[in-house]
Amino acid sequence: MTETAFETGDERQHKIDRELRLGWQSRVLLTTVLVLSAFGLLARLSPVLTHASAEGLMVCAAFGLLVWLLHAATPLASLTGFMLTSCLYLSTVVQPNGGWFHTALLPGLALFVVAFLATRFRRGQKEQVGLAESRHGRGASQVAANMGVAALAALALPTALRPDLWINGRPPQPFGAAVLASIIAALAEAAADTVSSEIGQAIGGKPILITNGRRVPPGTDGAITLSGTAAGCIAAAVVVFAAIPTLQLDPREAGIAWVAANAGLFSDSLLGATLERRGWLNNDAVNFLSTAIAALIALALLR
Repeated sequence: MTETAFETGDERQHKIDRELRLGWQSRVLLTTVLVLSAFGLLARLSPVLTHASAEGLMVCAAFGLLVWLLHAATPLASLTGFMLTSCLYLSTVVQPNGGWFHTALLPGLALFVVAFLATRFRRGQKEQVGLAESRHGRGASQVAANMGVAALAALALPTALRPDLWINGRPPQPFGAAVLASIIAALAEAAADTVSSEIGQAIGGKPILITNGRRVPPGTDGAITLSGTAAGCIAAAVVVFAAIPTLQLDPREAGIAWVAANAGLFSDSLLGATLERRGWLNNDAVNFLSTAIAALIALALLR
């Protein structure tokens, strides 16, 4: 066994032990996101189920079923995805007859597509070194960590601005545009994080630790590669571009969402190299915080 292989195996076992010890963070995160999204959905569906709401819920349910059939997520994760995409839809659709295409649902679907393709890219190669995603698909806490911030931010939008006051399918300036950009930044960061990890591991090359530039084995928390980082930035751009026609983001808003997503991506690596490696946070907590950082940066730059 080479030194690199030994270090990789040792790092992998350390991560497994840490995730087991800090599993409570994933459970708290999942429970919090599910409870808040459930209350938000009930508020959006009351008192009358409109045509727009019914159409969106059917689309979200079909999407959740497809994700499960593709083995991209566990049953509970698919249900979690249904709830969070429903939050994105119901919070941005124009009632009572708005279509699903002009909502935050499409950027959410773009996140799934790029993440799904990245996890399948050279899957066999990643399985040989123990870096591939489980064949059962993503867990519910992973879905909550990646989409929770965007969904909860979307739920906050109509409480500040009623959808019937929106202009041409989007909330008036300046607060509404800032929240929309923060939602997209969070989704784009989640896409960038997943794609950068998957592509970086698949293409190979010796990663470096973001805090000191030292070369480390693949799969090390906080490690980055040039190929993975570039792929992540492209994935973030895909999600942002999906939001331009649907949510009518102008060039400045789209640019800020993309910059914020990339800032969140590097924050994810920094948190991984520090708090996660020290055993203070698990991967789900790091992912959730990095999407929150991306959203807050976008919100701050557009306020």
